[in-house]
Amino acid sequence: MFGYVLINKPEMKVKEFETYRSYYCGLCRSLRDHYGLKGQVTLSFDMTFLILLLTGLYEPDTKQDQTTCIAHPFEKHPTSMNEITDYVADMNIMLSYYKAMDDWKDERKITSRTFAAFLRKEQSQIERKYPRKARKVSSYLEKIHLCEADHEENIDLISGYFGEIMAELFAYKTDEWETSLRKIGFYLGKFIYLMDAYEDIEKDLKDKNYNPFLNRYQEEDFQESCRMILTMMMAECSKEFEKLPIIQHVEILRNIIYSGVWCRFESVSKNRKDLKDNV
Repeated sequence: MFGYVLINKPEMKVKEFETYRSYYCGLCRSLRDHYGLKGQVTLSFDMTFLILLLTGLYEPDTKQDQTTCIAHPFEKHPTSMNEITDYVADMNIMLSYYKAMDDWKDERKITSRTFAAFLRKEQSQIERKYPRKARKVSSYLEKIHLCEADHEENIDLISGYFGEIMAELFAYKTDEWETSLRKIGFYLGKFIYLMDAYEDIEKDLKDKNYNPFLNRYQEEDFQESCRMILTMMMAECSKEFEKLPIIQHVEILRNIIYSGVWCRFESVSKNRKDLKDNV
């Protein structure tokens, strides 16, 4: 998820961080157990949010254990794992594969094509397991690719396609919570797509790559305009989140939704301001 759905660690209690880390390590272990080293390569903190969200909502039996990993071969770390951990591991592989394929189509990156080929066998397994989700994700990524090729200026349209991808991943079951989960995923997905564009605007201008904010970047209120758009996305996301009857891990989830997702925005904004002030 591009490194935007993170915790704000300074605002988190030690015990909450340890819990968060245990689910992250659980995801790493699931990727290793099911997909080996190539699965672990796709690991990111972002998908831990989805595990915590679905675990808090459905409260499945969760196994507490300890494990070692490549990064820490001599030190065991607590892990928290359940059926949702394995589901998110599958979704993580699928998203990583299609993201690599999309990067190859857009920028002809050999490394992206190689990485996609690296995951192809695993992706084929997931496509057989979740055929509808695989079709949906692939279809919306193709729509994004076509919009980018046409230099689409409607940011609501193109970010909405990525929102639909995330909505599909967040819809764990067809039940009474599906609508809210889809909306959370949808608005979070729009936030991620637009936040990525906001961060990459200078690079895309320099490299002459597509960016939905290209025609707005020189506007005087560009910074605040982007903040307002992103705030609207997270407001809708948080509104749906608060409808869910979640008690378990709710403070960790709120840390991410209300604070963590803004850490990169504040960092990028500060760096951009510092560069401007030093010119």
